Amino acid sequence: MERHLDQDLDRIRQLLLRMGAIVEDMIGDSLQALFERDSNRAQGVIERDRQVDELEKQLDQACGAILATHQPAAVDLRFLVAVMRINVDLERMGDAAVSISRSVLDLNQEAQLKPYIDLPRLDELVRKMVRDALTSFVERSVELAVAVCRADSRVDDLYRQLFRELLSYMIEDPKTTTRGLHLLLVARSLERIADHATNIAEDVVFYVEGRDIRHLDDDEPL
Repeated sequence: MERHLDQDLDRIRQLLLRMGAIVEDMIGDSLQALFERDSNRAQGVIERDRQVDELEKQLDQACGAILATHQPAAVDLRFLVAVMRINVDLERMGDAAVSISRSVLDLNQEAQLKPYIDLPRLDELVRKMVRDALTSFVERSVELAVAVCRADSRVDDLYRQLFRELLSYMIEDPKTTTRGLHLLLVARSLERIADHATNIAEDVVFYVEGRDIRHLDDDEPL
């Protein structure tokens, strides 16, 4: 029975990592589609969302089956709870990449509003958070998970900076409003992806140590 449980848990781990790899690629491709004005790449991201949705359902079913048949306890139970939470965050990251890609398709119909300087920086920060969050799960690294949580404030600062800059463009020249709003949506989607990466990191801490670090005050230690 214990051997079967270990095999089932490993299958769930592999499914989650497969889903994470697809979502990570979708995020990267959605931004490359923007920077390179590549509508085909953006469309490919949108089409890949079906794979993520299917994996989400498979993971839900697999976790439910283990809970019903094996009645896991301690770290195995925390693992399953973490996987079910991470599953939701990964699916929403995929949705955010689709949202970015749809904005890219619209942006590519018009001239580029401005040189992209801060957006690539935001993209780099967010993708590192996603990559590190998934790595912390694989390696059961609380230290790396905590670093992901702390990085979220840098993303928030850069997002606010971008928001102010794009808003000033739209105020000074109303003809830029449509493009400015699409770029704001891209930046907002990246900021949301960073929030989901933070959620995953928090779930890793719960899985490894049994600690719930969600909603801590700023002066509380992680």
